[in-house]
Amino acid sequence: MIAKEETASELAREAPQETFVLNLGPQHPATHGVLRVKLTMDGEFITRAEPVCGYIHRMQEKMGENRTYAQYLPNTSRIDYLSAMTYTHAFVGVIERAAKLQVPPRAEYLRVITSELNRISSHLVWWGAFLLDLGGFTPLLYAFDDREKILDLLESVCGARLTYAYYRIGGLYNDVDDAFLEGTRAFIAHMRPRLKMYRALVTDNIILRKRLIGIGPVNGDMCRKYGASGPVIRGSGIPYDVRRAEPYSVYPELEFDIPCFPEGDSMARYLVRLEEIVQSLRIIEQALTKLPSGPVMAEKVPRVLKLPAGDYCCAVEAARGRFMVRLVSDNKEIPYRVKLRTPCLSNLSLFEEASRGMLLPDALAFMGSLDLVIPDIDR
Repeated sequence: MIAKEETASELAREAPQETFVLNLGPQHPATHGVLRVKLTMDGEFITRAEPVCGYIHRMQEKMGENRTYAQYLPNTSRIDYLSAMTYTHAFVGVIERAAKLQVPPRAEYLRVITSELNRISSHLVWWGAFLLDLGGFTPLLYAFDDREKILDLLESVCGARLTYAYYRIGGLYNDVDDAFLEGTRAFIAHMRPRLKMYRALVTDNIILRKRLIGIGPVNGDMCRKYGASGPVIRGSGIPYDVRRAEPYSVYPELEFDIPCFPEGDSMARYLVRLEEIVQSLRIIEQALTKLPSGPVMAEKVPRVLKLPAGDYCCAVEAARGRFMVRLVSDNKEIPYRVKLRTPCLSNLSLFEEASRGMLLPDALAFMGSLDLVIPDIDR
């Protein structure tokens, strides 16, 4: 007789194994990019999942060591193209720290506004694509409809809709106009009731909850072991957010909560991101209220930068977690060393351990809850 408390996955591990290898990717639609996961399967159960990276490796760090600081700036938008504003923020931030440039307050508030708009648009892409992977097509249409409003706003200030290069060393490319400010306020008023509809349509849906609750459990120790951050670690009960832990820009002047759920499953990570949209709207609203007048570029920014010799770091809270830029300068126009610490590689690394014994469909839901952007891994 089989004890009732034994789960199917435990039985699969104990039974004699006749395994086979299944390749997930490198072009499988559920990977959202050129990622390959080599799965060793025992029937429907995963005994090992080995991520195989590097299919679109572009040597981003080496490119940073062959260009001036200004020339490399557009590259940062192409590492995590869905969180481009925050990635550029980290790059200009480390240079401004090293060069001791004083960024005007208006520029810092506008950086926060545009970064949080970008965070919302990133989460909307994840929300729609994640639910599409789980078999629901309609939410994708709602998500992209709302995201389009953000893209229109950001396009109006920098001319781009995806790979922005709006930030400059010492400030911004240009100031915003009244139409942008009014449009942003209108978007906040539109998005808040929209989130209630999202909850009624999707979050409270019993089918979704059955697919996510208890699936892909990741505890805090595993997150620390692999260096996971962002919604992944906050979905495991650890309230770590760079905006609070390593304050930058004008975030210390703004009130917001850090969404955190202790369950550690795919549903917890889902809820963290939806709650982050609420908090981002709250941050944007405060920043609009406090937005000062004045210039958006620092005075006397050298056309050719030569940072003092030294080792400099700056981290930001991107949509997928902690992104850090480390620069080593030898007082030349080109950095001696550029190191990029991206969140997706760490978040993916825990997939192998956490997916052991899972059913294949559950593993796909688990992978989707990690919100991977492959160029962020294969930088």
